[in-house]
Amino acid sequence: MMLHYLQPAKLQSKKIVFEDVFSARDPATLEHLKELSSRRRVIEESINQSSFITEAIAREMSGGLTSHCLRLGMTLYLYAALLRERAIEILPADLVQSATLFREASGVFQHLANEVFPSLQSAQSVERPLEATPSMCTVMSIICLAEAQAVTIRKAEEKGTTVGLLAKLHYGITELLGEATAIVYSNTKEYKDISSSFLEFISSCKALHELRSRKYLAESVKIGEQVGVAVGVLRDALINGKRELPGEESWRSIFGKEIDAAADMLRKFENENEFVWHEKIPSGDELPRLQGNKIANALPYHPKRWERELNFKI
Repeated sequence: MMLHYLQPAKLQSKKIVFEDVFSARDPATLEHLKELSSRRRVIEESINQSSFITEAIAREMSGGLTSHCLRLGMTLYLYAALLRERAIEILPADLVQSATLFREASGVFQHLANEVFPSLQSAQSVERPLEATPSMCTVMSIICLAEAQAVTIRKAEEKGTTVGLLAKLHYGITELLGEATAIVYSNTKEYKDISSSFLEFISSCKALHELRSRKYLAESVKIGEQVGVAVGVLRDALINGKRELPGEESWRSIFGKEIDAAADMLRKFENENEFVWHEKIPSGDELPRLQGNKIANALPYHPKRWERELNFKI
């Protein structure tokens, strides 16, 4: 099972009035800013579940934007978030399509981070919504890649992929989320209003996949008849895993089941080592290092014709 966080657009819930944030040099720009505020208000109401916006409506709203500020990408951000939520919804029924949607969402967030929001970096503003920053979109793009890789791992597990490769794939997710964490904590000013539950989601997912990686690594070295090493890996995994138990109940339940499975495996390996192998139990630097393999990549987002024309005019 995976941990889920379904509300990336709630990273900052403060009301944003763009005509108060950005200076308008002419009446037309002022009207465009007011239009952006109106559209963001609709999105906020949808997020707060006081109204409802479908993926198709979000795409249509995005297609109707007419100014550079309106391209702050707020609707495109919502579209990416909806793609990600759809990927989570269909996950139990269609692993392949779920992974594809995660990769599509990653591509949209990547486009926002690399092409849309950097052009607004020089704009003077008192306050900017967190989702309108390149770094936040990069974080979301990385998270979607991690989720796509997690889905790919589930498919690989069904096919009976070797435990050595599964260990590397899980640790690849840990490395991806480590990159996201580094971005968050290197931009403390931008992230001062970030949701604590979102931060816990990242850290809990990172720890969960590291635990799974260590479990598979233990199985791998056990197959190589290094039972003592397998015992040491599992002991280390449980020590680290128990430190990272999340507070959110559904995440804690998933994490707890993983810890229980690792503890059962450890007891089995300890008994086997005690009665058969009598190997020394290594610890610390004596243990094998985890290695990651990152295989998920973003599906590039291709701007619509109106977007390309708008960029040309600007």
